Amino acid sequence: MPNVIVSDTSCLILFYKIGELDLLNKLYGKLYITDTVLKEFNQPVPNWIEIVQLKTDVDKGLSGYLDAGEATSIALALEHEGSLLIIDEIKGRKAAKEMGISVTGSLGVLIASKNKGHLKTVKPIIEKIQKTNFRISENLIERVLDKANES
Repeated sequence: MPNVIVSDTSCLILFYKIGELDLLNKLYGKLYITDTVLKEFNQPVPNWIEIVQLKTDVDKGLSGYLDAGEATSIALALEHEGSLLIIDEIKGRKAAKEMGISVTGSLGVLIASKNKGHLKTVKPIIEKIQKTNFRISENLIERVLDKANES
């Protein structure tokens, strides 16, 4: 597992909304976020989430086409070679991958959590997600359930 896990805002908001924020702690131990992500999240963060100051200004070049949270999260992941970035937005994922950053999303966190034994099934969590404003297609749900051996 990568030694640095960076999270964008969407995953934090989603897991907070459905009451599963602690799942990130169980799976990864510690998460790193930027000040910008903290402001976007707009909730108190537990002590296993560390707010890190960027050492570079790579985010400035990304902010033209990504939101500030995504841009700073990608910049933070770039500062830590071999890190994993949790990011859901397609444009942000594409940009991160093009820069050589390993990415996963909120649904990938669910699959990994099941594989590590932190969840018995992902389907009830997906049902909670569907009650939020998080957009998830039926096709993607099927793929996630298939990867979790729940189809």
